[in-house]
Amino acid sequence: MLSLVAAAMGPEVVRSIDAIPAHVAGRFRDPAGFERSASGQYFVFDRRNQIVYGVDARGESAWEIVHIGNEPGRILNPFAFAVAPDGSFAVADAPNNQERIQIFTPAGFRTGGFTLPGKARARVVLDGLVLNSIGSLQYTGTSIFLSQPDTGSLVTEYSVSGVVIRSFGELRRTGHEDDRAVHAALNIGLPLVNPRGGFFFVFQTGEPIFRRYDAGGRLVFERRIQGREIDDFVSRLPSLWPKRDSATGEIPFLAPTIRTAAVDASGRLWTSFAEPTTYEFDADGDKIRAVQFRGAGPVSPNHMSFDDKGRMLVTPGLFVFDVQTRP
Repeated sequence: MLSLVAAAMGPEVVRSIDAIPAHVAGRFRDPAGFERSASGQYFVFDRRNQIVYGVDARGESAWEIVHIGNEPGRILNPFAFAVAPDGSFAVADAPNNQERIQIFTPAGFRTGGFTLPGKARARVVLDGLVLNSIGSLQYTGTSIFLSQPDTGSLVTEYSVSGVVIRSFGELRRTGHEDDRAVHAALNIGLPLVNPRGGFFFVFQTGEPIFRRYDAGGRLVFERRIQGREIDDFVSRLPSLWPKRDSATGEIPFLAPTIRTAAVDASGRLWTSFAEPTTYEFDADGDKIRAVQFRGAGPVSPNHMSFDDKGRMLVTPGLFVFDVQTRP
């Protein structure tokens, strides 16, 4: 049953219905990814330990699947993680500051991977972690999708062997077109595969906006995200950002407006803000409701995914929420 408590003049509160037990969760230092395959097995991506764990369907035991290391088949300085419906998964890391994506079987055997050309160019700082294009990793089992605005398009699709299949999505206007680095940073986002067909792209920095694209990469619509829960936060968004020296020169570091986003099996989009508020949108881009997640206390998701029962899995906290819309 959906556990909702109406909050006067605020978002609805959604309380967790389950979580990975403390005696198992205690093994993880910084769980930054929590997903479940169709077989029922859970996967936990521990960013700080630099390990991918498996957790049994009942949440009673955990084991290491992929270990820390520089060589192929291991991960070093990982940024992102994504599981396909068949249980295979991809990990994006950056050994020696070189962006790399690797594909693994559910048991942790490396089946492929590739290194992106050039050095990593950091853009976004989330919870003290500096992210770049591979932080937007989406994996379907046959394709990898990344946000790479430096290429001139919002989304780039790669094969699992690293061949560019296509790019799509026109960059949005930012008012900073004369500063290429800032313009690119304000076009960083999350490319999300819609199970009902096509894609959503959620801009992660600057003014909160999302777009929907069809399966061919053609724009269907664009929506600006507004609501009383975030109005004050959005009004305080900066227009200037500090730059820091890097191996590739000075680049801007932006805090995200939207921490994470996901699409459920019915094609509804969920966007979680830097403020502890998450919005749900229907397939036409209309806002359904605002929610606040609660586990032991308020939860600001940094990763959201859905299992085959339609439940949302969230980090931090390794919580499970029943988010089915009320009749």
